[in-house]
Amino acid sequence: MNTQKINLAKIAPVLMACFVMSFVDLVGIIVDRVSSDMHLSASVAQLIPSAIFLWFFLLSVPIGVLQARIGKRNMLNIGMGITALGLLVPWVFYSFAMVMVGAALLGIGNTIVQVSANPLLVDVVPGNRRSSFLSFSQFIKAVGSMLGAPLAALFAAQFGDWKILFLVFGIVSILSVVWLGNVRIEETRTEGLKVSIGSAFKLLGNNFILLMVLSIFLVVGVDVGFNSNSGQFLMKQFGIAQVAAESGRSVYFLGRMLGTFAGAIMLTKISSSRFFMWTSLLGILFLLAILLIKSSALAWVLVFLIGLAVANIWPLVFSIAVGKHPDRSNEISGLMMMAISGGAIIPFLVGWIGEVTNLSIGMLVLVACMVYLAAVGAYCIKNE
Repeated sequence: MNTQKINLAKIAPVLMACFVMSFVDLVGIIVDRVSSDMHLSASVAQLIPSAIFLWFFLLSVPIGVLQARIGKRNMLNIGMGITALGLLVPWVFYSFAMVMVGAALLGIGNTIVQVSANPLLVDVVPGNRRSSFLSFSQFIKAVGSMLGAPLAALFAAQFGDWKILFLVFGIVSILSVVWLGNVRIEETRTEGLKVSIGSAFKLLGNNFILLMVLSIFLVVGVDVGFNSNSGQFLMKQFGIAQVAAESGRSVYFLGRMLGTFAGAIMLTKISSSRFFMWTSLLGILFLLAILLIKSSALAWVLVFLIGLAVANIWPLVFSIAVGKHPDRSNEISGLMMMAISGGAIIPFLVGWIGEVTNLSIGMLVLVACMVYLAAVGAYCIKNE
């Protein structure tokens, strides 16, 4: 879509799919609540995000190839349907085994949603607004992410069952399928180029694409690693009570939400590459600060600022990569969604190091990830 006209009737259901995309961020509250209900160790509890994010590694590229054949909208609706199933399974059958099954289905569904929603959004917005709308889609995602912890607490207080959260979000997923299914969207298709798993992986031979794919791996690792460990970190580091520590996750997502909203505005004026580098540098600063300070009041501020700093990195990396190779958007999307498997590896590494030493040492893994991202941002500026 190269015109300047914004068609809200087509954009709105795709943005709603980005809200459904946020349901993967329930992983943090699921880890905390299931750990408490079933008395899980830290390493066993981190199997839950692994069960979700492993599918991004296994399925993203094949999904990117499949959606080039059946269409982005059809693929997106399949993903939201599987997401609904993944939410409803642990609501109906609550055991650790069924939580793992639900987590796997949530991971499969969310893999499809993330592979399909972003390139479909690129199709329905003006070309000169790509970075801005991708950041705004992350704002929508952050709204959903922020709602998880307070809704779980509300349902637990009012109805004695935090798992009602699964039912509510499952119904939202189903309604989103119905909405998108009733909207006609003209998708961009590349003529004369056969998309295959081989052609997708061949792109990793391009140094720029490889750097950007690894950037997605690490920024998702930082996001999920902080999300899934922040509750335990606030409790152990600052002696904050469990319910209050869980709300720290909402403070983080509030920072992400406001960051993406601000980013959507700022990216109409600022170079994507420069914004990428500077926000990565801020992420390093804020992560180091929360590991060094002793004040619990300041910790809340830093949780917010960390969310603010990392908010736009994902859409920036995606838009920079697709902007340089727009004819390979399906394959790039598949590779980048595969890299979301960083959400399975990095949090587990943080948890494992935290058990061997302490969680503060484990969180240094996140700092190292941000150092790499800042370096890639500087590389992008140099090669603009």
